[in-house]
Amino acid sequence: MVLKQRLMVCAGLAGLMAGIAMPATAAPWTRGFVVGAYEYAFRYGGRSDYSRGAEVEPGVDCPHGSTVFMASPEQTRAAIARQKWRSQQEIDWVTAPPGVDKVKTPGLTRRHIWARAMSYRGYKRGIETYVNPWATDDPGLPQVTSRIGDGLNLDGRIKVGDFISPDGEKGVDNNLYRAWGCDAPWRGGGNATLDLRANDKMQEGLYTMVVRMSGNQDPRNDSDAVLEIGFSPDTIVKDARGGVAADYSYRILQSAQYTRLKAKIRNGVVETEQVEHLHAPRIAWFYDQTGDANFSNGKIRLNMSADGLSATGLIAGYRNWRDLYAENTFAQDGGQQGTREHEDAVALYYALRRNADGMLNPKTGRYDGISSAYRIRLSSAYVVDPDRPMDIPLLAQEEARKAAFEGIKQAVIRGADSRVPQDVPPGTTEASYPALEHEMDGLPSREYFIQTLDRPHYAPRPKAQKPGGQVRNGAPVIVAQDP
Repeated sequence: MVLKQRLMVCAGLAGLMAGIAMPATAAPWTRGFVVGAYEYAFRYGGRSDYSRGAEVEPGVDCPHGSTVFMASPEQTRAAIARQKWRSQQEIDWVTAPPGVDKVKTPGLTRRHIWARAMSYRGYKRGIETYVNPWATDDPGLPQVTSRIGDGLNLDGRIKVGDFISPDGEKGVDNNLYRAWGCDAPWRGGGNATLDLRANDKMQEGLYTMVVRMSGNQDPRNDSDAVLEIGFSPDTIVKDARGGVAADYSYRILQSAQYTRLKAKIRNGVVETEQVEHLHAPRIAWFYDQTGDANFSNGKIRLNMSADGLSATGLIAGYRNWRDLYAENTFAQDGGQQGTREHEDAVALYYALRRNADGMLNPKTGRYDGISSAYRIRLSSAYVVDPDRPMDIPLLAQEEARKAAFEGIKQAVIRGADSRVPQDVPPGTTEASYPALEHEMDGLPSREYFIQTLDRPHYAPRPKAQKPGGQVRNGAPVIVAQDP
């Protein structure tokens, strides 16, 4: 429902206090926003005077280029050849599968073979790479070299190597940008492939994030304001042009993925306090990824437009770098990310570990967190409490997939901590299993790849029940078999 007024005034001038009239602007106020864009705060610019028509400025922050993993047969061959235990025939046949032109979808079959091979690059056969990235060598990832970066000062210090913000603020902490800023699918001035995918899915209903601010002085100047950020069960409403419509109502759930912060506002710039844990929805483009982005030592800065119709800003803090690795890698599986996005999750893992700079673990003496900043763009909305307390709704048909995602994330953490290789948990699509087995139908070299390439193995499942066997809800239970 579109509401008539943009600023909700809960009470007016109450009277005189101690014989002195209160200022006319000192009245309770509330403003709400819905997030229409949510992405890592990576910066790709350089010169402010750059102008070449409609062409996007080439980023000066990655002089060594961006990732090209599996972008060509030559790139794939180089990655496969690093494993000394592979035979020359295996290297040659994986690179150019014999007879691949005879299958229905040659390109897809080739990609799945590449993905399967790339999923097993450990120090010996049988170790799945993306669950155990530490078990293979660091292939290297181009890193950001620029001194200019978006973000906030999270540790209160100005250190050698810190970024400087575009407006000159020193001490900016955003090592996630330093680590991943040259990763191909995250590069682009607002048009990076994963940025576009995640924002499109968010706007199409995958999840909704809202912000509500309130105070008792003035919406643009308030020394004692409150900012709430959290999940909404309501789908984003779009206007006729496909943009986020203004002034619709959204509920905010004060349970998971929710934080209430003290804030100060000066000339429309909102600065919150820094808190030990800042909970908010996480960036996602599949349901299994959705969940809580827990920012340690987190805070928010927003810049509201003068008319209150929009706002832009940053959410910053330290994120557990293992969580970031898993959230990106296992949205589908590591091999698909490699063949489609041309990023090597192993390189991402080492870049995160190398640049970790927060959340010191006293047991290991290492940092578990990496300084991170997320960019958000907001449109005016009415953010209201639900009629009754409620939890974040679950999508029943996707819960098994989400459980598999959480299982593989925990396997990564166990392996990284113990250095004991972990198996691929069942229920995932990791290592293109069983997709590859189906995509090789009609491939003359099928049996060679079945016998040569590693794949996940699971405990045997019970055979399918025949009619008259196990019955549930009046129907025989059929158990799928391991291909």
